[in-house]
Amino acid sequence: MRRLTTTAALLLALGLAGSVIAPAVAAPTDPAPGPAAAAAGDLDGAALRRALDAVIAQGVPGAVAEVRQDGRVWRGASGVADLSGRPARADDRFRAGSVTKTFVATVVLQLVAEGRIRLDDPIGRHLPGLIPAGADGAQVTVRQLLGHTSGIPNYTDVLRRQPDPIRALQHSAYTPHELVAMALREPWAFDPGAPGHWQYSNTNYVVLGLLIERAGGHPLGREIERRIVRPLRLTDTLVPSGPDLPGRHLNGYEWLDGPGAAPTDLTGFSAGAFWGPGNMISTTADLNRFQQALSAGRLLPPRLLGEMRDVRDTDRAGRSYGLGLEANTTVCGTAQGPVRGHSGSVPGYNTFSFASADGRRRITLAVNVDLTKTRGADEAIGRVLSTALCRPAPPAQPAAQTGSSLAARTVSACDRRFTGTASAGACGSRTRVAAGGR
Repeated sequence: MRRLTTTAALLLALGLAGSVIAPAVAAPTDPAPGPAAAAAGDLDGAALRRALDAVIAQGVPGAVAEVRQDGRVWRGASGVADLSGRPARADDRFRAGSVTKTFVATVVLQLVAEGRIRLDDPIGRHLPGLIPAGADGAQVTVRQLLGHTSGIPNYTDVLRRQPDPIRALQHSAYTPHELVAMALREPWAFDPGAPGHWQYSNTNYVVLGLLIERAGGHPLGREIERRIVRPLRLTDTLVPSGPDLPGRHLNGYEWLDGPGAAPTDLTGFSAGAFWGPGNMISTTADLNRFQQALSAGRLLPPRLLGEMRDVRDTDRAGRSYGLGLEANTTVCGTAQGPVRGHSGSVPGYNTFSFASADGRRRITLAVNVDLTKTRGADEAIGRVLSTALCRPAPPAQPAAQTGSSLAARTVSACDRRFTGTASAGACGSRTRVAAGGR
């Protein structure tokens, strides 16, 4: 029987929790041979292959990954792209979820570099009347929106209270202003910039999308395209204007209706539901190329890249957050330093795009189920991430040492620090911080 994990916590909060049956999927498939496999060099392709296949063995329909190390590339796919049996391929497109936030943050910081806005500007200077002051009179700033220290409520917390919320959201037609207004009717988490406070809110990045359009002069998708997608030749990356997922892609699924029920196909999804915080479509290769270019200083001047990487503690031990960028020490342990990047979660898709602390190793991994994955699937995903990102322990050291224990690095169901859930007690009572992506 399929067991809900903390990635299913949104469903628990939505009143959709229940036992769900693991899907029947095809056996793991090998990616087509090509130059990437031949160039893998000292990448442990066999270990990566085993780890990726283990995700499928835990009931995930399909998984795709690209790993880069010192200029070498390994690409792999396992399972199926859709439940008709079409094999997954490493170049399949998928919905990237909150990896979108790093793109949005990069464009905002480019506008800062151009002098069009400043990090500590009150948002009302550019979008007058949109966001009120906090109870103490403090104004929300651009920096606070980027780093989730604004205190603005999360609009997805409102959406989850709807009847049958996932399917309702799939066919919704919200505008960005409607999402912001929905959030602002809720109590604020804290006053803007209150010391010691942090709370993930997708509303922050809806507001930042509107800021980009005002300061940049073009729609959000066009600004991302002309500033990032086109210069980096990210040929499979786009900000969709409609519900379709074009090109060859992974279909996204959730098992929403309980034991024995058919899965819900969530491949087509409202373009407005996660506008700003989590609506981009991409591939493993394109996301790795973007993250690598960002880290190399090709998109931002050093001062602003430093601002993006200047992290603060969050609601989870070992996880910190900068300006649209995560850092986490629970994957490889504190001795190896934090991995950096972003994870993404939208109904039907779960994405991870991270690099090791030394920048030598990088992975983007995507699977085509999220909210109803099992505990075992989460743990298997953690093994893929640690296999790709962590240096092996020296043979003479005991296997249980800090940082080398697999259990300490995996994305476990009841301690999902890496992907940004918030505990409210036992595993079954947890609620997701970021329904639109982490």
